[in-house]
Amino acid sequence: MPTTALHWLSEADDTIRAEIHAVVHDVVAAGGAVGYHEPPAHDRISTWLDTVLKQVRDGDAAFAAVTVDGVVRAVGLWRRGSTAVFQHRAEVQQVMAHPSARGLGLGKRVMEGLVENARAHGIEILMLGVRGNNHGAIELYESLGFRECGRMPNAIAVGDERWDDVSMYLPLGYPEGTRLNGATAGGLGSSPRRA
Repeated sequence: MPTTALHWLSEADDTIRAEIHAVVHDVVAAGGAVGYHEPPAHDRISTWLDTVLKQVRDGDAAFAAVTVDGVVRAVGLWRRGSTAVFQHRAEVQQVMAHPSARGLGLGKRVMEGLVENARAHGIEILMLGVRGNNHGAIELYESLGFRECGRMPNAIAVGDERWDDVSMYLPLGYPEGTRLNGATAGGLGSSPRRA
């Protein structure tokens, strides 16, 4: 049985960058729905990592990597909302496992880690987007408590094919004394209904 470990990255040396690139490249080459049309070059992934890891160091993101026998074989991250009214929520992004490591439960391990890490960082709501045909991922997210909150039909373009863009969310808890107003009329930013 292979040895796996979950790591939280804030820096990445050349070896880790190469391993993360291999995960992203090979997932995309195998048809994975992770946001790229073509397998990305090493430089593109390295630039992306620089951006994400700076956000990690600033407290606005977390980057999880799972190793299998010491080699990165799965990754995922959350990023905090970018404006003041969205700082309490974060989006889960780029969750993927290398094709050679499928069946080891690495996606679930990354997601469980991201949920607990976000909760520990005071995130109140986690959100994510998933392609509508990615039923296995949707089932995984639902098993962790995520719920669908929107679906934009045929909004994801891959060549001449279109797929649903499914939005999901997971409430992680609110600070004591928080008033949950939902869509109640009144208060800041409200406007009356039109006749």
